[in-house]
Amino acid sequence: MDKKEKIVQASIEVFKEKGIEKTKISDIVQKAEIAQGTFYLYFPSKLSVMPAIAEQIVQRFIQKIKANVSPEARLSEQLSRMVDAIFQVTDEFRDVSVLVYAGFSTTENMSGWEKIYAPLYEWVASLLEMNMQRGLVRGSIDPARTARLVLGLVESAAEQVFLYDLYDARNEAEQKAEPLTMLEHALRP
Repeated sequence: MDKKEKIVQASIEVFKEKGIEKTKISDIVQKAEIAQGTFYLYFPSKLSVMPAIAEQIVQRFIQKIKANVSPEARLSEQLSRMVDAIFQVTDEFRDVSVLVYAGFSTTENMSGWEKIYAPLYEWVASLLEMNMQRGLVRGSIDPARTARLVLGLVESAAEQVFLYDLYDARNEAEQKAEPLTMLEHALRP
């Protein structure tokens, strides 16, 4: 693990433990076992770590979706597996996601959110394009715009289960089913 990764991992742990407001850079560098000056080589402030944490979450989304979604599968299977992957990663990062949202909203980095999500949007857009060519998705959609909408819908559904409500397995199953039904109807030719 390089020093930047160590800082990001330590930040996640300390933010979870103490919260954003109470965390000091000295806490992060102590956890990362690096000198304080090293922190400033990579990040000007504790809040500037938030985009790096968000990038890590997005990379995990991409990794999980790619591992679970077969481009050759039926559309319904692809969508189901993508929804499952997004729910799993949202659950995995449930504590961190709340911190990242809070950190992003207190900085000028909010505009960078779309840039961080760009690789995920592009991957889903390419999946949609491929399914358009296979005749499984209607040809009138804009894949780039639709990819953002699909991810926004599914991620919002997952956040409602893991971030906003008390967890309930039945609620999770129902919350997965609804966006799936909506997407299947909206995308089919």
